Amino acid sequence: MSDAYKIHDQQGVYFLTFRVIDWVDVFTRTQYKDVVISNLKYCTDNKGLELFAYVIMTNHIHIICRAKENFRLSDIVRDFKKHTANQILDLIKQPWESRKWMLNHFKKAGEDNIRNNVV
Repeated sequence: MSDAYKIHDQQGVYFLTFRVIDWVDVFTRTQYKDVVISNLKYCTDNKGLELFAYVIMTNHIHIICRAKENFRLSDIVRDFKKHTANQILDLIKQPWESRKWMLNHFKKAGEDNIRNNVV
């Protein structure tokens, strides 16, 4: 993996962007934005995230943050992204959601991602 996407200074301040696969507009529904906000709050309260600013766009999120002392920003980001993605996928599976096509789209993108293939 390229060094361009690694966090080298675990207590440094970073401008991070988390984009949805293929720029799919997931965050057009309030429920999905609420998941992001709730999980950011959890990370600030419990995981050592120091959050300076964030913005949720329709298909990506920008945050300016750092990890508090004795925490690793890369660990916080990993946990935030994994937990948030799982919660959003669970919401997409709900009977009221009409955009179930996203599940197949994300599954295919995951299968095609070389970083997910274990030799």
